[in-house]
Amino acid sequence: MSDSPTPETSSEAIPNSGSKTRQLLGMKGAAPGETSIWKIRLQLMKPITWIPLIWGVVCGAASSGGYSWTLEDILKAAACMLLSGPLMAGYTQTLNDFYDRDLDAINEPYRPIPSGAISIPQVVSQILILLAAGIGLAYILDVWAGHEFPMVTVLCIGGAFVSYIYSAPPLKLKKNGWLGNYALGASYIALPWWAGHALFGELNPTIVVLTLFYSLAGLGIAIVNDFKSVEGDRQLGLQSLPVMFGVTTAAWICVLMIDIFQAGVALYLISIKQNLYATILLLLVIPQITFQDMYFIRNPLENDVKYQASAQPFLVLGMLVVGLALGHAV
Repeated sequence: MSDSPTPETSSEAIPNSGSKTRQLLGMKGAAPGETSIWKIRLQLMKPITWIPLIWGVVCGAASSGGYSWTLEDILKAAACMLLSGPLMAGYTQTLNDFYDRDLDAINEPYRPIPSGAISIPQVVSQILILLAAGIGLAYILDVWAGHEFPMVTVLCIGGAFVSYIYSAPPLKLKKNGWLGNYALGASYIALPWWAGHALFGELNPTIVVLTLFYSLAGLGIAIVNDFKSVEGDRQLGLQSLPVMFGVTTAAWICVLMIDIFQAGVALYLISIKQNLYATILLLLVIPQITFQDMYFIRNPLENDVKYQASAQPFLVLGMLVVGLALGHAV
């Protein structure tokens, strides 16, 4: 979602505590050889990817203007984070690994499915259990919030459908660099934001449109993940942006999408007289641009993980700033 030495020749193939941790989190550069079925199942769910979805719930709760620091609201938010992160992101990542097993055999052969660490029936059962648990928890949240219309459940089912058409044929949106990356960006920004907002307030067209616009910055973040699998994408005919435009041009598209659409959201905040929040958001873009120049533009193939680790905290802080601004404007 290869630019480095293969696991057989890389020093990272030697099992150590760092590579074991990367394996458990579902990160690039994991060590093969895990035998615990529960750790393998967790690796399929890629816990490292849960963080932005959990954060999206926080931003949605902030933008609703209805969240309060009561025990009940804290428990509701925690349950919604469980829904968006471990359950639905876990479902999405397991589903994606299931349909990407041929691609992973080229790019990341140490992943659980191509390495044979887990059987196909076990993977399918995990997908179905996570999906059922997610829909069930979403319905419980709707009842808990007193919703006449089960908005959280609808969002959960809609997100599950987007995940399916992103990964599975015949649509397999990820085959198209633009559609696939936007679907991914919207799933990581807009969907959990909507869920958090709907849980504590009323989801409205302004929030929907603004977060979908914000998701265009998420599209840029999603493109970063394509650089590690250029060779496999090319062999299997997946039209990722690095394959379509080349590595250098795709890197520029990536960073411009991230910066321009955050600036666009800042302009919207100015238009609703949330000038302080807009200024903070623009200030958070500056270190992102710095790290883009230091790491990503110069060598996106080698520095993709380093760039994400250094720059993305400023992106997610900016999301919270926007959420607080919208909640303040309610």
